[in-house]
Amino acid sequence: MPGPVSVFAHLGRHRRRKFEIMAQAACVTAAVLIIGDEILSGRTKDQNISYIADYLARIGIDLREARIVPDVTAEIVEAVNALRRRYDYLFTTGGIGPTHDDITADAVAQALGVEISEDPRVIALLLERMKPELLNEARRRMARIPQGAELILNKISAAPGFFIANVVVLAGVPSVMQAMLDDVAPKLLKGTPMSVETVAAGSLPEGSYAAALGALASADPELSIGSYPAYHDGRFHNEIVVRGKNKAKVVAAAQAIGEMVIELSKAQG
Repeated sequence: MPGPVSVFAHLGRHRRRKFEIMAQAACVTAAVLIIGDEILSGRTKDQNISYIADYLARIGIDLREARIVPDVTAEIVEAVNALRRRYDYLFTTGGIGPTHDDITADAVAQALGVEISEDPRVIALLLERMKPELLNEARRRMARIPQGAELILNKISAAPGFFIANVVVLAGVPSVMQAMLDDVAPKLLKGTPMSVETVAAGSLPEGSYAAALGALASADPELSIGSYPAYHDGRFHNEIVVRGKNKAKVVAAAQAIGEMVIELSKAQG
């Protein structure tokens, strides 16, 4: 059963172990590919990108890019190949159901150059939830899995996702996607989790602290520092967020920013 080292399956044993250790110690990156006409048309509001980003950050995988593509095989194949080569992991959501436009499994198989066929493991899982006479041709589409893929279990509705090379294929329905993510997460290589500190800047104008914030960000490239305004109750409410792998640095920067905010607030009365 493929484990975390499936990403490096093409390497020899010693080199594979070396790369596994390096990946665990360093930054592990990922992209998300959202597949579905319904997202691009606006009919369905995506809920998966933010959930996956937060989930991965907590387990030490940095989400670096997100794309949305329609239910078009050529566009899915192009995006899968571009993203899986650029990042340690590619997570896809959507397009693995029973209808004619659920083409993700076939597109992933095409992108990786492997055969796809009905998987008896999936048939067995589906038959645990339904009578044999209900397992019609449409439902059997959900049993089409690329050759060599590991199944990702789905405790919500039985039909699984799958994990092949560094591509993690998940359902589009948020609750099902989340269950699948819980199943596959222990098998993934992980880096250092991101530390995050948030400083409330209240109604302090961004322009009053932009220069100081920029200088602080330039002083340490290991830190990501951003200012995020929100408008409600007739006024701006700003938050400054510090992110980084080194918790001590993140805490120190947040403390310095907090002190700056206090001083600027006093100066502005």
